[in-house]
Amino acid sequence: MTNQHPKDPLHGVTLEKLLTELVEHYGWEELGSMIRIQCFLCDPSIKSSLKFLRTTPWARKKVEDLYIYFKSEQK
Repeated sequence: MTNQHPKDPLHGVTLEKLLTELVEHYGWEELGSMIRIQCFLCDPSIKSSLKFLRTTPWARKKVEDLYIYFKSEQK
């Protein structure tokens, strides 16, 4: 008998990769209006955003949820 697990849409995707894709698609300004966190609003960069997101689970969850939505819209 095989175990079937739901496919994790974030499997194999690094935080840096998903953030980069979101920034390329939405841009910092729109991303900041969608997820109101300072690292997207004030002098944004991938490096500073990664540092914040790696230490702030609630913000990371919002970014991951947006990425899942973004990828589902592309299909």
